[in-house]
Amino acid sequence: MDAACIVHYLLVAYWVILFIRIIASWFPPPMSGPARALWRILYDITDPVLRPFRTMIPAVRMSGMAMDFSPILVFIILGVLTRVIHC
Repeated sequence: MDAACIVHYLLVAYWVILFIRIIASWFPPPMSGPARALWRILYDITDPVLRPFRTMIPAVRMSGMAMDFSPILVFIILGVLTRVIHC
């Protein structure tokens, strides 16, 4: 297995982690226990990548809630990179 394949698999794994984080964001965070620790890990892994895109693309307000488009942009970038690095 060469370096390109390792990077490809890491990008796919990050895509899955980001997808889980987005689904988890639809629910209230747990207050304690192992679920809280997992929640925190998901956010610690994904926030550094999402944060710069959030500053470029502000959330769109829709009657009491906001739609964050930064994950969509990150998914597009991850998709392009995995296609370019495909092994």
